[in-house]
Amino acid sequence: MQVAQILRRKGGEVATVTRATAIPAVAAMLKARGIGAVVVLEADGRIAGILSERDIVYALADNGRGLDHLSAGDLMSRDVATCRPGQDINEVMRAMTDKRFRHMPVLDVDRLVGVISIGDAVKTRIEELENEREALTSFIHG
Repeated sequence: MQVAQILRRKGGEVATVTRATAIPAVAAMLKARGIGAVVVLEADGRIAGILSERDIVYALADNGRGLDHLSAGDLMSRDVATCRPGQDINEVMRAMTDKRFRHMPVLDVDRLVGVISIGDAVKTRIEELENEREALTSFIHG
């Protein structure tokens, strides 16, 4: 299955912030939307980084409770792996697993069109395996 098929099912809405967005505002957005990461954008729309729950938790461990003085630009991961809509989800899942991250922005040429999570990838793979099992069971029992 391709990334584009997953995006069609889940939608292409992407939670984004700027480098200047305060960490409490990012945390509130993550909670309100029930998501694990936001994409940090430059003023021209290019990806500057990605900021996840994990980044915030690590900052809490390093700084204590007071993160009010920090912004998305302070905590974001700058080395962001991306994928394309036509890419196979198994390839994306392998990259996420190997590099130990859980969210990957999807770029169509240079335009941000979605974010795929490891949960999206695993859910899709489980559905594929269930469909294959059902097809084999139907074939065997004719």
